[in-house]
Amino acid sequence: MNIIEIFAENVFNDNVMKQKLPVDVYSQLKTTREQGDALDSSIASVVATAMKDWAIEKGATHFTHWFQPMTSVTAEKHDSFLSKSNGKAISEFSGKELVRGEADASSFPSGSLRTTFEARGYTAWDPNSFAFIKDNTLCIPTAFCSFSGEALDKKTPLLRSMEAINKQALRILRLFGNNSVTRVLSTAGAEQEYFLIDKALYYKRRDLVLTGRTLMGAKPPKGQELEDHYFGTIRPRVKEYMKELDEELWKLGVYAKTEHNEVAPCQHELAPIYTRSNVATDHNQLIMETMKKVAEKHSLVCLLHEKPFAHINGSGKHNNWSLSTDKKVNLLEAGSSPAENAQFILFFMAVIKAVHEHQDLLRISVASAGNDHRLGGHEAPPAIISVFIGEELQDILLAIEKGEKAQNKQRKVMKLGANTLPNFPMDTTDRNRTSPFAFTGNKFEFRMPGSNYSISGANFIINTIVADALMQYADELEKADDFNLALNKLVAREVTEHKAIIFNGNSYSTSWIEEAKNRGLLNLKSSDEAIPYFKSEENISLFYRHGVLNRAEVISRTEILLESYCKTINIEALTLLEMVKKEIYPAVNLFIIDLSKAIKAKKDILDDNILDADINLFKKLSLLSQSILEGANLLEKFLLDSKKIEDIEELSHYYHDKILNEMENLRLKCDDIESNIGKSYYPMPTYTDLLFSV
Repeated sequence: MNIIEIFAENVFNDNVMKQKLPVDVYSQLKTTREQGDALDSSIASVVATAMKDWAIEKGATHFTHWFQPMTSVTAEKHDSFLSKSNGKAISEFSGKELVRGEADASSFPSGSLRTTFEARGYTAWDPNSFAFIKDNTLCIPTAFCSFSGEALDKKTPLLRSMEAINKQALRILRLFGNNSVTRVLSTAGAEQEYFLIDKALYYKRRDLVLTGRTLMGAKPPKGQELEDHYFGTIRPRVKEYMKELDEELWKLGVYAKTEHNEVAPCQHELAPIYTRSNVATDHNQLIMETMKKVAEKHSLVCLLHEKPFAHINGSGKHNNWSLSTDKKVNLLEAGSSPAENAQFILFFMAVIKAVHEHQDLLRISVASAGNDHRLGGHEAPPAIISVFIGEELQDILLAIEKGEKAQNKQRKVMKLGANTLPNFPMDTTDRNRTSPFAFTGNKFEFRMPGSNYSISGANFIINTIVADALMQYADELEKADDFNLALNKLVAREVTEHKAIIFNGNSYSTSWIEEAKNRGLLNLKSSDEAIPYFKSEENISLFYRHGVLNRAEVISRTEILLESYCKTINIEALTLLEMVKKEIYPAVNLFIIDLSKAIKAKKDILDDNILDADINLFKKLSLLSQSILEGANLLEKFLLDSKKIEDIEELSHYYHDKILNEMENLRLKCDDIESNIGKSYYPMPTYTDLLFSV
């Protein structure tokens, strides 16, 4: 197999368009894609015909507008190319069908923007992303909006935010005398973590099937304590899976690059090469979908839940974000002499300012019931937002604040002490894997998103808040009589105002919680606490002035996030009730019955005092059996009471405080039962079965 030959073979990309389209049409479409110019609708029919002919040559029979509603998955409605003319079947795909589609907007989350009787919604072709063929279907990336024009998807705000940051970044570049750059793009790359478990075992776990995570499960004798799985030799079954996954992604034009075992048993990671953030978002959605599809072919199941198993690490998605010009210059490339790179320092400072002023929005961008189980553990960043920049850059910023000459850190040479091993220059700064938002030399790594997230949320928020910081800088510097003097004063002032968000230490330490509080940083531990911040007047104004979201769209997204939080916990609670009543309670009582028979049989032969251990186990399990039944009844009562709460914000607090708490209590008792009954009695695969069977 030749990677280069198969790469993007199922993508209607620039090379294909150059071959299939007339020169003028190709030129117009390329200008739209690369420079952000308005799309000329007159070329749609020509593009549609070429796209259809190419797709049919590739074996496609249908087309779909592929979009990303406010759910965790993509959406598509398939139509065949089949049409009728003069009583004969013909293939047809019009410019109108390419540019616009219609979907039932009331059937997707809309946060009250749409009601059941107001169903019309539109999908609109996004020429910024290439069409592709998947499952013999031509998939056309689109945006999704309501009949009245509000965004109902995850793509539209991202595209709007890219326009916002382009506009403000160009203003800054012009101040530095750079007039050749015509466009600035936000770039992203999402490192995707996931678990693989045996398919047959998966379908024996009601909780995994219905919720994506285990709602009970005793700690196995071996987890990740020995740290022997991370970067370990990839097992043959997993290697075959990864091989096919790479091939399928390459055909779709996804730059799948790196794969390895992650920390937890049966956990792995795939990382792509970075690209513009809207394309990276599309690609990440394809990565997740393809991971699941390929797993099925190998009798595996791919788990993308943020915390599918207790006691071991959950899965994250590290979003690597930067800014790049159309001249291929990375604006966040520190270079060998960052102290003399004033342009870099200003863009760098804008990010720090943005994160400090909008901690709430970054926390909201990763808010979900699932991710709450992961954040704050010694496996993921805490809920407190901070920025790691390393000692060299911190020293540079502090020197600027004091009005002193900043010094670049001298790079040392790594000498490993064996003549046969090479010497090489060390990086000036180590990595900090505990930081939520870490600078890594030429990009920022946002490490808080959960593994099943669309990265659009994180990226449109980062784009918007950085655009706002750049706008404020440009407004001030454009009025300055002496640019260099004004620049130095601005950066020095900004370091003073925003250095509280900079933290290079251990974000896992308990002392950091108190220190962060003293610095005035937010600690939004749970999603129900964080999400309402989204609709603050400050945030509504922020999104509105940059044209990213209007008031109605912000409020709708707040409602959608809170509804999703409540619905997720509700499904989990109902599933747990079923498992307790239909599986655990019958199993423990069956074991108790057999144990009582064994005790009676032993009594005929042994002295009573020899049976103390048997009788104690009998009593313990009898009490646990009664206790889980009482716990299930209490949980059921809480669920019934929740139906009386109409306000979604109040309901989310109720789910967090009451229902989640009782679910955890019930889980602990079920796990205790699992640890004390025979394996043949336990009605489902254990953690040991699930984690060590692949």
